[in-house]
Amino acid sequence: MDSFWTRLKKPIMVLAPLSDVTDVAFRRIIAKYGKPDVLWTEFVSADGLALAPTEDRKKLLKGLEYSEAERPIVAQFFTSNPEHMRQAAELAYKLGFDGVDINMGCPDKGVEKQGAGAKLLKDVSKAQELIRATKEGAHGLPVSIKIRTGYNKPNLETWLPEILKESPAVVTVHARTRKEMSKVPADWSQVKRAVELRDASGQDTLIFGNGDVVDIDDAKKKCKDFGCDGVMLGRAVFGNPWLYKEGYKPSLEEKARVLVEHTKLFESLLSGYKNFATMKKHFKAYVSGFNGAADLRVRLMETNNADEVETIISQFLEAK
Repeated sequence: MDSFWTRLKKPIMVLAPLSDVTDVAFRRIIAKYGKPDVLWTEFVSADGLALAPTEDRKKLLKGLEYSEAERPIVAQFFTSNPEHMRQAAELAYKLGFDGVDINMGCPDKGVEKQGAGAKLLKDVSKAQELIRATKEGAHGLPVSIKIRTGYNKPNLETWLPEILKESPAVVTVHARTRKEMSKVPADWSQVKRAVELRDASGQDTLIFGNGDVVDIDDAKKKCKDFGCDGVMLGRAVFGNPWLYKEGYKPSLEEKARVLVEHTKLFESLLSGYKNFATMKKHFKAYVSGFNGAADLRVRLMETNNADEVETIISQFLEAK
């Protein structure tokens, strides 16, 4: 299978799609300060794109904006409706994305109520149908999926071989079941088992691991220990757009300046689409581990716009 995936050097380090975190503003910051091999959008509802009224659809389309600096970039969708998935994949193709990913691991109850996300771990035939529909709409773009090890218990043994028959370009395995959520340590032996199942299938699908990876050194070690082709890092990127820049430790001043830059970018790109409070979940991550961090965070949490954030950060740096 020839695609951009086959041209990347292993181990491949990619950005996890995190709802209300890895939006277009944060991805631009990450691409500027420590770009991973591949970026993912936040997940977008394929049902919403197909059925939502015009104004709501505009908000969904905002989640599919990206800059050229972010390439290669993969659009992620969720649905249990193959026709809606086909349409979403076709939209991704028209928008110029490099790949399309189907979320088959999200444990959100609202997503599962639609038969989507982790619910697909209970319905392998529907999951297969979705992959086929995605390929039809994607017009040759590589199609990948993100899964968990199972629903109530690991079931890669029965589920994954059937999925591999559809030849997805990548399967990213979050090393926990849906039932486990993120309440227990990730079981990377399941990632190793996924690799073994892939090898036995004769397919050239890439297997990525995901879960509890703290930095690039840790990611590379996991690739070596468990045999996977790459790692998807998620929570470790909070407040740390330098995560993929191996070994780099930003100064306090640099972190403060980038926080301001991130906030301004969020406001300029997403004002009217996302509440400014969404940005505040980043403040705690950027502002931690130094004297005065707690007081600074309290002040930042009271802000209402980027100008106020810049003023507070400037005052803090001047007092240093």
